[in-house]
Amino acid sequence: MNLHQFLNTSYTAFHSAANLRTIYEESGFVRLTLGEQWNLKRGGKYYVTRNDSSVIAFKVGKKNVFNIAESHTDSPCFKIKGSKLMVNDVVRLNTEKYGGGLLYTYFDRPLKVAGRLVTETANGVQSSLAVSGYNVVIPSLAIHQNRAVNDGFAVNPQVDTLPLFAKQSADLYATLTKDTVLDADLYVVPATETFYAGVNGEFLCSARLDNLTSAYTSAQALINCVPSSIAVAACLDNEEIGSGTRQGSPSFIEQTLQAICTALNLSGEQCLAARENGFVLSVDNGHARHPAHTEKADGTAYAVMGGGVTIKHHVNYATDGLTSAMLKKLLADSGIKYQDLYNRSDMSCGTTLGLATSRQLGMRVCDIGIAQLAMHSACETCMTEDVEAMQSCLSVFLSADICGADGEVTIIKK
Repeated sequence: MNLHQFLNTSYTAFHSAANLRTIYEESGFVRLTLGEQWNLKRGGKYYVTRNDSSVIAFKVGKKNVFNIAESHTDSPCFKIKGSKLMVNDVVRLNTEKYGGGLLYTYFDRPLKVAGRLVTETANGVQSSLAVSGYNVVIPSLAIHQNRAVNDGFAVNPQVDTLPLFAKQSADLYATLTKDTVLDADLYVVPATETFYAGVNGEFLCSARLDNLTSAYTSAQALINCVPSSIAVAACLDNEEIGSGTRQGSPSFIEQTLQAICTALNLSGEQCLAARENGFVLSVDNGHARHPAHTEKADGTAYAVMGGGVTIKHHVNYATDGLTSAMLKKLLADSGIKYQDLYNRSDMSCGTTLGLATSRQLGMRVCDIGIAQLAMHSACETCMTEDVEAMQSCLSVFLSADICGADGEVTIIKK
């Protein structure tokens, strides 16, 4: 599965997790279950899942040190509120915001209904993926009926963003399955396919670049790496709404690391050392300086598309001088471009898994990403060369031998 296929078919976290499972299984990874006894082998490759929407995969190298690349499987969109429909001349889906989307970008473009259905079986319930064979659309209000729209338009998600579903009443679930649906996690998501832009096709444009480029490059890097230590690619759900769920919290990573330690017969001290000597890259896209709005970036410490791996610095991130320097050393030794990103001092930024992971696991963390434009839009833009740089970065990182106390860290590029 190439990146385009991954972006086009990973409509929701459930779909991206299913695609990641396929990618891993085609590469020979063995599926495990938390709570069962694991028989791990050095050189082996494995994965676990949670809630059908998060996947953690790992390779077991010789050294008992954890090198972790973490990202997330979800993206901003609209969540459908149950199966009840809104009727006013035509039938509309009843939705609410999921995450902090750039709402006006969802107007007047093809959208899909996608997510997870939970259906009744003879013995209980069963989950399955769903994606509509039809499009829905959110129509704009004509300029003749809002002459001031180009002077400023505040989108009301209760009023303005309910997609047209049908001419007359229809059963939403029945359009997706013949089975009896007890409940569901359904979303309205962009259906526009990935495309290239620019004279030389240098720009990659797609929904969900944030953060599926990170999930995909992490998976590919793990598959391609030959780790000295225990290399982990963790792709979690629900980052866009705070990472507060069992499938979105770094506690899922912590439980997986503990299961690895138990299976390898590591003592409590060895397990702690595996974290203490380890390193986490929190991989989540960042903002490139917008060419039409350079005033929105810091005067000197900004990122640009095509600048390589972006190292993100802010109080909302876990990056510090040590973790930034460690990564810079590794990238410089590998000939991989990188750049630093700081926000304007009078503007905040989004959050990532980084701080939560630092707090939960007590590990060294550096926040990185690809510099992109139009973050959280229905169609985002980055440069293809930065995606390639990120995959190279993660491949080198997951293969590297990184160890030592904070005062003096040894970094050996494999």
